[in-house]
Amino acid sequence: MSEDAFVAVVTDGQSLAPPYFAYTADTNRRQRDLLDDHERPARLDAAGLERCLREDAVVLDGRSPETFASGHLRGSVNVSLDGRFAEYAGAVVQPGRPIVVVADEGREAEAKLRLARIGFDRVQGAVVDVERLLTERPDLAARGTRVAARDLASWRDDKPALQVVDVRNPPEQEAGVVPGVVSIPLARLLDRQGELDPTAPIVVYCAGGYRSSIAASLLRAAGFRLVADLQGGYDAWAHAGLPTASPELG
Repeated sequence: MSEDAFVAVVTDGQSLAPPYFAYTADTNRRQRDLLDDHERPARLDAAGLERCLREDAVVLDGRSPETFASGHLRGSVNVSLDGRFAEYAGAVVQPGRPIVVVADEGREAEAKLRLARIGFDRVQGAVVDVERLLTERPDLAARGTRVAARDLASWRDDKPALQVVDVRNPPEQEAGVVPGVVSIPLARLLDRQGELDPTAPIVVYCAGGYRSSIAASLLRAAGFRLVADLQGGYDAWAHAGLPTASPELG
């Protein structure tokens, strides 16, 4: 087997490399302080959170997509701790940027440790009772929009400017896509969000709903106002018997 053929066999079907890979490789060559993996991040109140935001911190909300959609800190990005948290955080957060984590009580240290494993060790603090904070400071609150498959089908007919974005990796799309879709894998969304119209509504989908919540929240944090994600992802669309297309036609 030739070298090119071997590389083709090994890489066939692989996900796109997340943007943090190069940063992690470079960081591994440098001297680093040891991390105290038992030390919890400082707990932040509203004043502490706002101080971190002034220092350009990104807020990573580790709760489930459903809980996140019901109420969250405006501008936060939802990467659930119940999935591939570090990998996807590394796909949507610029390396070296300070981070505030939102997590359920007792999981803030877990979030800090998992981020540190990819070299993201600038966790400035944590919010562990976000519901209370949002009650005290409703000006900081926002909600997410999640749509069912049949509602998306109606929206496509009623909103001609609607942008439907598929954030799955190319091999995942071989089984089909929603017709008329814009394909931007999640690992490329930070760099390619300029391809989308920020004034037109957007619905994002993945396979089952985990990555689409990440992508939708990332776009909202970047200033896109009308962004929703598809509940159940492409699987829900296909199971509902709605029209599909090949990636070439999507």
